[in-house]
Amino acid sequence: MLTVHHLNNSRSQRILWLLEELGLPYEIKRYQRDAATMLAPKELKAIHPLGKSPLLTDDTANGVITIAESGAIVEYILDTYGNGRLAPPRGTPEFLRYRFWLHYAEGSLMPLLVMKLIVGVAGKKAPLLVRPVAKGFVGGINKAFLGPQLKLHLDYVESELARHSWFVGEEFTAADVQMSFPLEAARARAGSAGQSRIDAFLERIHARPAYRRALEKGGPYELMS
Repeated sequence: MLTVHHLNNSRSQRILWLLEELGLPYEIKRYQRDAATMLAPKELKAIHPLGKSPLLTDDTANGVITIAESGAIVEYILDTYGNGRLAPPRGTPEFLRYRFWLHYAEGSLMPLLVMKLIVGVAGKKAPLLVRPVAKGFVGGINKAFLGPQLKLHLDYVESELARHSWFVGEEFTAADVQMSFPLEAARARAGSAGQSRIDAFLERIHARPAYRRALEKGGPYELMS
């Protein structure tokens, strides 16, 4: 049996969505962020030393398998239970494109969004006396680095979505599931910069029945901005 160790308002939401798209049975074990720090609770470290979410455990005939990292979890689910669904055939140009987006989401786009979140929080929580300086520092980082880099990446994503309805082509794949979280985070943290195809992509995924079922099972889902 698959168990998703689900942290509220986190990347684990898309693992629930993937499982709903595949129609696979699974259980949810829920964890709540610390209200003050917004970090994951220490109980997750009992599952994996890093104590991060998502985590997937699979109770197999050979023992319990524990998998961390979104991309690795997606690949494990599809390789083990996908039966060829939601991924192109290996050895094809489409599979290379699929693998790129599967890892680009966390390897390139998401680090920028995490950095923007941390820099923004640091500016807001600076001591009162140095807050003007902190805000100026944050503004400088956003103007000199984060803003241009986010625009570069989001414009690239926008141009790629102009080629196809979905990230790999005209068929929905797990790459679209993987790309959902950074694009939702981008809209929460970077706003809209006239990228209408990204907006249309988000509208399409939010309308999918499996996405809605995952929201119902995962609980309230709101990204920090």
